[in-house]
Amino acid sequence: MAIKKVIETKKVSRVFKNGEIEVHALTDVDLVIKEGEFVAIMGASGSGKSTYLNILGCLDLPTSGEYFLDGIYVNTLTKNQLADIRNQKIGFIFQNYNLLSRTTALENVELPLVYDRTGRFPNPKEMAKNALIQVGLKDRIHHKTNELSGGQQQRVAIARALVNDPAIILADEATGNLDSKTSIDIADLFVRLNDKGKTILMITHEPEIAQFAKRIIIFRDGYILSDETIENRSTKESALRDLELTAK
Repeated sequence: MAIKKVIETKKVSRVFKNGEIEVHALTDVDLVIKEGEFVAIMGASGSGKSTYLNILGCLDLPTSGEYFLDGIYVNTLTKNQLADIRNQKIGFIFQNYNLLSRTTALENVELPLVYDRTGRFPNPKEMAKNALIQVGLKDRIHHKTNELSGGQQQRVAIARALVNDPAIILADEATGNLDSKTSIDIADLFVRLNDKGKTILMITHEPEIAQFAKRIIIFRDGYILSDETIENRSTKESALRDLELTAK
């Protein structure tokens, strides 16, 4: 049986116009990400990776080319349909967590279920609780977000991304605000979620974090420069060992 394509872009380009000047942020990007993959996207600032992530996340539309998300043709969707597909198909994780302060971890994770209009989630509280347990926050469920460390806040954000069982998790510099050891913990959590079948795509500027993925794609000047499978992936143990050696 063929593995399902979660993401497919065909000749996707994005051009931004600034008066008479055209900036080609992406040019003819062809990419397929299948169910169960764990992909890292890298590239210098201005390489097009964030523009591409915005298109994949249905936050922006390509100037030309085609985008299919979990079999749905995205190009022709209305604003309301794009909002629905974001809520139903995508789990977002951001560098700065994007949590509501002064509300509990549980309330933050419940949010995507509360805003879902399909009626698929009759018991959002229970689902949110299970998602928090899955990311190792069983004893922090009722803590307010401002009572949590950076790593714990990012785990809340990951639980929120997981809670509605999306087709794909999109992580944008998810370890960017964390110290090295906590970054390794979060990367290891991604590996464990991926081992359970979650499809994950993360943007990172940290090569040591990218090495946890199964595949690394490098963007340069709006094009895909390379797309390679990782043979010797990092583990939490090897990454912590390397960290100790560099600290000496």
